[in-house]
Amino acid sequence: MMLQQLSLFLENKPGHLSSACRTLGEFGIDILTLSLADTQQFGILRLIVQDPVAAKAKLETVGYTVRLTEVVAVEIEDRPGGLADLLTLLNDKGLNVEYMYAFSYRSHGRALMIFRFDDTKMGCDVLIASGAKVLPENEVLTLIRN
Repeated sequence: MMLQQLSLFLENKPGHLSSACRTLGEFGIDILTLSLADTQQFGILRLIVQDPVAAKAKLETVGYTVRLTEVVAVEIEDRPGGLADLLTLLNDKGLNVEYMYAFSYRSHGRALMIFRFDDTKMGCDVLIASGAKVLPENEVLTLIRN
């Protein structure tokens, strides 16, 4: 039930983000969703792509520092308080959300969020036990293709 996410470390300078995205495009790698966090000197570009292992290998061949990380895709109710309710559940179980970001998908009153937990397996277990819809990688990719 976990997804592989790419994390690219980029210098926080003009052109570095566009260069990384262009490189992915030149290798035929489609970006499904992304998040960018920065400090004054560097940024971390987090990406969900269709073939993260191949993408990692290709990016490393041209000099990028890349790491694969396990994250979880969860459908939540797309309503005021929907995310807060889910976060309260996670908090009540002692889970720490290291970071999260929205997936560019909305359907039938549902939104899709990507979560990175301090304990990914426990995060999946808690979400599934609560009845949350945790999406496997193949279902996430199918959503994007349709």
